[in-house]
Amino acid sequence: MAPTAPDLSPYDAVLLGSFGGPESEDEVMPFLRRVTAGRDIPDARLAAVGEHYYARGGRSPINDLNRDLLARLREELAWRGLDVPVLWGNRNSEPFFADAVHEALERGASRVVTVLTSAYSCYSSCRQYREDLAAAVEAVGPAADGLQIDKVRPYVHHPSLGRAWLDNLLESLRTLPEPGRARLLFVTHSVPTAMDDTSGPGDGEGNLYVDQHLRLAHRLTDEVNAVLGTAIEGELVFCSRSGPPSQPWLEPDVNDRIEELAAVSADPVLCAPIGFVSDHMEVVHDLDTEAAETAERVGVPFVRVPTPHASEVFVKGLVDLLLERAAEARGEVVVPDTWLPGDVRPSVCAPGCCPNLRAAKPALCGSD
Repeated sequence: MAPTAPDLSPYDAVLLGSFGGPESEDEVMPFLRRVTAGRDIPDARLAAVGEHYYARGGRSPINDLNRDLLARLREELAWRGLDVPVLWGNRNSEPFFADAVHEALERGASRVVTVLTSAYSCYSSCRQYREDLAAAVEAVGPAADGLQIDKVRPYVHHPSLGRAWLDNLLESLRTLPEPGRARLLFVTHSVPTAMDDTSGPGDGEGNLYVDQHLRLAHRLTDEVNAVLGTAIEGELVFCSRSGPPSQPWLEPDVNDRIEELAAVSADPVLCAPIGFVSDHMEVVHDLDTEAAETAERVGVPFVRVPTPHASEVFVKGLVDLLLERAAEARGEVVVPDTWLPGDVRPSVCAPGCCPNLRAAKPALCGSD
């Protein structure tokens, strides 16, 4: 039997906000140009990245996975007795954030709560979404003047994300003949070191992006060892560097680390892409293709842990976060549910949080 219906007021619509991806070959280059707008990257370099998409018919997996996540969110909300439309908008492909704003207005919504498919704090994983939401409202024009858009907090600390990853980690490790011999690599998207240095609130110490990943990686490693009775060591590595060689980015690269580990032993490498909640191209190409090929070349078994987008625990947690944000909006005292030590970031971003280092732009869901 379903529990007593919780309260999502004052929100009358939910927005699933994501990165987006092409769904056909003719969408690939326009998509890549949008992603890299303002960075003066020549088409020749973009075309090289485009080959990753053309190898899969020009289709990124992320949109289909978001359609699946939408259906799961709607089902969970309905099961809890919450009759609210769940909209979908992307930063870089259809449906764009502006499309979602139009749909919200057509449905008569006046206040929308957003949950992003990004759990961490840095410019690319939080503020850039906030900037694009502001640009979408501006593009819609006066019709959107009465519409308020909020978001849930960065949710790397939320128990649902950690427990979903733990379930997938344990399932993957148990496929190995000797789980305790695995070398565990927690993988996330590399960013310029300057972006990590300035991640977090403007009056903070920075480096929050890496710190959040390390806290999750350490907790997951401890939990895995406690359950399996092993002494596996985990470490954080990075994928998908895209900047010029002269610009420092976070390291080590996952492929370099696999080679280093192979020089020590032929024990299996387990890659858990904790920087992603679903299979972006960075997962299916950079890990499933490139990292897997590196592991085969250097002679070590390779296992990639599934992302948690389809996990029942994860989906329920997203709805819990929506309800937490609604309680905040009603002025109730909320104690955030957390699985990790460290600073839980608020749903309303502080002034100067995760700044845009190229240009100052308006952003929603913050106090600056």
